[in-house]
Amino acid sequence: MTKRIGLLTSGGDCAGLNAALRSVTLHATQTYGWEVYGIHQGTAGLLEDPIGYRKLTASDFDGRVLRQGGTILGSTNRGNPFAYPQPDGSVVDRTQEIISNYHKLGLDGLIGIGGDGSLAILRRIAQRGEIPLIGIPKTIDNDISMTENAIGFQTAVHVATGALDNLQPTAASHDRVMVLELMGRDAGHIALHSGISGGADVILIPEIPFSFEHIFNKINSVKKNGRNFALVVVAEAVQREDGSPVMIEDTKGSQRYGGIGHYVAEKIEESTGAQTRHMILGHLQRGGEPIAQDRVMGSVFGVKAVDLLAEGKEDRMVAWQNRRVVDVPLNEAIATNHMVDPKGVFVETARALGVCFGDQ
Repeated sequence: MTKRIGLLTSGGDCAGLNAALRSVTLHATQTYGWEVYGIHQGTAGLLEDPIGYRKLTASDFDGRVLRQGGTILGSTNRGNPFAYPQPDGSVVDRTQEIISNYHKLGLDGLIGIGGDGSLAILRRIAQRGEIPLIGIPKTIDNDISMTENAIGFQTAVHVATGALDNLQPTAASHDRVMVLELMGRDAGHIALHSGISGGADVILIPEIPFSFEHIFNKINSVKKNGRNFALVVVAEAVQREDGSPVMIEDTKGSQRYGGIGHYVAEKIEESTGAQTRHMILGHLQRGGEPIAQDRVMGSVFGVKAVDLLAEGKEDRMVAWQNRRVVDVPLNEAIATNHMVDPKGVFVETARALGVCFGDQ
């Protein structure tokens, strides 16, 4: 019998997702003769009546889709099916609906592309419904454990580096300090990598507590050494010196990180007298055309995920380790976050280049 597999993207979007969707579809249909059913809007598609899905074939992936940002299936990072919000403010468990609709489609396995949060939800559903699940890691934050790279990270770093490249000449033209706030919900990988490649003078990440005194000293030192500008990179999850986060609230009352760049810029200008400007790069890091590394990573992960299902494996996540694609236990991969190592090679490299992390 022809094997049918489900495929979905869940959580925040990022560049390289379509490369993974293409890889899964081409390998499953052309190598194994399987049918692939793409679920719309992550698990939300399995809560719809009729079910939100489309059958995927090679014809869905022309040359443009590989180059396209986002996900052609859509995604969601709202509405936890274990506590699905209702109009009256209550929550209900709707996971059995997802399991039921999965079986209505006659699926034999599921490949879920997501971050640690969405993969954790998918795993709970799969365990409850006895669904063979293979996870593919994607997150611009690169904070999933047991893999050196996740889909979307490299493009996010590329975009952030490009922003620093554009800020440098305007900073030099006006004798300014430019503060760039980047995404990084729990980890500072984007800020660290783009800060190194973009020539930042100060990099602030949540893994390394900082003191403004050290930042001010660095800014003043740059000026004394004859340079009329400085670049500062701040991850959005960096907290104030007292340990409190800087948050913004949306119209529905939900809070999220945002504003630490403005806070840091104000402090620098007040204490050093340097004319300071800040910008929040925001969702520009998620969108746009995926660079080569993310297209390749998505392709490698997609092929491996299909092969794992063909081998009868489940509850695994594909990962990149030591220049090889491997599979690891999904529960272990999502158990902890992959944080920046304050004593790791990237931090030590930045320090050797004179970058200030605000701690010394």
